[in-house]
Amino acid sequence: MGQDKITLSVVIPVYNEEHTLQTCVDRVLAIADKNLCLELILVDDASTDKSLEIAAQIESQSNCVHVLRHSVNRGKGAALRTGFKAATGDYVAVQDADLEYDPQDLRRIMTVFKEQRADAVFGSRFLTSDAHRVLYFWHYIGNSILTFLSNLFTDLNLTDMETCYKVFKREVLQEVEIKENRFGFEPEIVAKIAHRKLRIFEIGISYDGRTFDEGKKIGVKDGFRALYCILKYNFFSAPLPTKFLFCLSVFSFAAVLVALFKIIY
Repeated sequence: MGQDKITLSVVIPVYNEEHTLQTCVDRVLAIADKNLCLELILVDDASTDKSLEIAAQIESQSNCVHVLRHSVNRGKGAALRTGFKAATGDYVAVQDADLEYDPQDLRRIMTVFKEQRADAVFGSRFLTSDAHRVLYFWHYIGNSILTFLSNLFTDLNLTDMETCYKVFKREVLQEVEIKENRFGFEPEIVAKIAHRKLRIFEIGISYDGRTFDEGKKIGVKDGFRALYCILKYNFFSAPLPTKFLFCLSVFSFAAVLVALFKIIY
């Protein structure tokens, strides 16, 4: 990282994570060193378990941890929006409150900012030789499709659009208006960062995914919302070939429906 001391604000959205929150925070705090200061912003999204109580206890024991709270559950995107506004560090990172992502990877991500003069760095679960837990095939297919469609409209070549680990220069992030309240945040932020023609990098990270029994929250409806967000935040800024292919697909589909309607009736 060199000799320049920097501060990384880590925004952690929290919703019913009483079993993992303390361990998650401990792992994040462990990456601090003489060149890397941390600011942790825990945003409790109206948890119904002991998450807020645990967060408040953590805050009382550390000067670099700050707890914010939503009075009603609004979703991950809304929690991140709250945390981003409160961030004061040189860089801002997203960290889920579960234990799927290893905060040690954040240190590796920060080296990219120093070495490559990046504006944003995304961790990729698919660009790595590190260990990653083997879980749901259809989630992998869904993620691949959404990443492909996002790339098609943003003209980027990301390998993992839905990754949690997205780190930004603070001034870059705070100039972006986030509207999505749930998991639509991922395609929205990628779209808005892509449209600004910033220097974006990817780096491989490890991944220890959890099952639905273990508390995983994303579902099928979030996949459809992500698809909608890709179109909503990208269409008018998409490359001309993408617009042409999209319009051609829509007209072809409509033509097939009309033909079927005539055959049936």
